[in-house]
Amino acid sequence: MVELARADCDAIVAHAQDEYPNECCGLLAGSGGRVQQIYRMDNAEHSPATYRVDPRDLLRVFQELDGVGLELVGIYHSHTHSPAYPSPTDVRYAEGYPEAVHVIVSLADRTSPALRAFTITDGQIADEEVVVR
Repeated sequence: MVELARADCDAIVAHAQDEYPNECCGLLAGSGGRVQQIYRMDNAEHSPATYRVDPRDLLRVFQELDGVGLELVGIYHSHTHSPAYPSPTDVRYAEGYPEAVHVIVSLADRTSPALRAFTITDGQIADEEVVVR
């Protein structure tokens, strides 16, 4: 389960809309599955089909998390033309972060974005409940 404040959920969807037609990406920080801070990251690929966070930006955020006592809860990104479901590329990227929840926003219907969450462990995809508070 991942728990998001309504404002954070709206901010993730807004980030996806702002970056369209490219994918957006970001990090979710908190503890115990509860998101306390979102980090809007730059998609270094500037691509409608994939995303990549600059490793220096990742290091900066991870150092900040250590400094404030938060942990990585999840990673989010958007799909510009496909459903909110992990692609084979998403599954490959998830190998480095098996403990993270992977939140995907689909803009296949831009007037009605869909947000879903998954765990991806050893290539196995499982739905995760998203609780919006």
